[in-house]
Amino acid sequence: MSDSPAAPASPSIAREEEPGLPMPRRWWAIAAISFGTALLVLDGSIANVALPTIARDLGVSNSVITNVVTIYQLVLVMLLLPFSSLGDRVGHRRLYQYGQGLFMAASALCVLADSLWLLLVLRALQATGAAMALSVSSAMLRKIYPAARLGTGLGVNSVIVASSSALAPTLGGYIAGHFHWHWVFVAAAPLAVVSLLLGQALPDPEPMDRKTDWTSAIWSALTMLLLIGGIQLGTHGTGVLGGATFVLGVISLVLLVRRERASVAPVLPVDLLAMPSIGLSALAGMASFIAAGTLMLSLPFRLQEGMGYDPQMTGLLLLPFPLTMLVVAPAAGWLSDHVAPTKLGVAGMVIAITSLVLLAIMPPEPDGAGVALRLGFAALGFGMFFAPNTRLIISRAPPERAAAAGGLLSTSRLFGQTLAAVVVGILLAGGMGLGPSPMVLACGLCVLAALCSLQRYRLRQPAAG
Repeated sequence: MSDSPAAPASPSIAREEEPGLPMPRRWWAIAAISFGTALLVLDGSIANVALPTIARDLGVSNSVITNVVTIYQLVLVMLLLPFSSLGDRVGHRRLYQYGQGLFMAASALCVLADSLWLLLVLRALQATGAAMALSVSSAMLRKIYPAARLGTGLGVNSVIVASSSALAPTLGGYIAGHFHWHWVFVAAAPLAVVSLLLGQALPDPEPMDRKTDWTSAIWSALTMLLLIGGIQLGTHGTGVLGGATFVLGVISLVLLVRRERASVAPVLPVDLLAMPSIGLSALAGMASFIAAGTLMLSLPFRLQEGMGYDPQMTGLLLLPFPLTMLVVAPAAGWLSDHVAPTKLGVAGMVIAITSLVLLAIMPPEPDGAGVALRLGFAALGFGMFFAPNTRLIISRAPPERAAAAGGLLSTSRLFGQTLAAVVVGILLAGGMGLGPSPMVLACGLCVLAALCSLQRYRLRQPAAG
């Protein structure tokens, strides 16, 4: 298969010659963006463990307090694409650091939150700062690393994401158990200070002479609000209102796509999605994110309610997935610099599908080691897929559209994770969540991701000769 990083198509060769930052500045830039990434990932989930404590203190129900997490995710998804477009205009480093500054300010103000509404407003501000930074972080990674080592850089970044995700619940629980819950929202702020101090090593801002299409930016945000909001309403029991909201979102998306086709640098990156290597990779990525999310959200219910494991043992059985990802992510990133992405991606999906089938057919009382082994192999498969797929989306985009590609990648990941939660909720409500159905569905999504990768390779054959 010839879709390797060294494929001979001339645009790819031009991008492969991008040199990255010189040493030792590159190391300082890697440290700056690593601290920034850890900050944003930690804040996304650190509050989950503290939600019951916050609910009691503020005098609200458990169902209402989940909005502290929901509003963060919603604002993040709404603003990623608009800020990607704005980052091209003001400069990536500048927007990245503005976002960290806003995040720090909102975090400090969280100490003063004495009502749910004030806390929700501050969480929305935190998410706005996070969206500003995340929207351009992938574009800066592309400038930090030489093109021939971009996969390695994305692998390192994946390690930061995975380790921060694994640390967040433990850190959040410790803070909630030993300090006032306000400090849960401030815990990650010191990372922003370090990242800002090292920030001058990041790639120099190179603003483009381009007007911001505010109409498309606001339209894009509102469309995401309708789509995600409709999904959230549907999962909270208001099916008719949720369905109507989602349908409005779909109509808005169709109309927005028609408008954006006439734009040179569209906020909704229809120009990138029209490129088979990026469009198919984005679809494959979303399918794989839904599959992985369905696995990890449904399995705790099956282990506890269907198989009788206690919560502590369930946590231990789930641990092999993030631990394996910590090892696989950098290795797969390095391999994606040397091996054709289709080979890695399809092989990864085959491994993931095999593991999901084995999880689906587990006996009613499985051996704990067997569950852990199956999960470890599933993580191996997904890890082998994520790195080369991410590399393709970032590296195949024209340099002037690198931020848009990064925004597309983050949006597909977050949207996929949201859809996974909806899928698991529907299966549980229908009485199918404790059996093999979630794993069967995840298998189907992995097959879709593999087929997208193969189709992407097939369409590149004429160009590759």
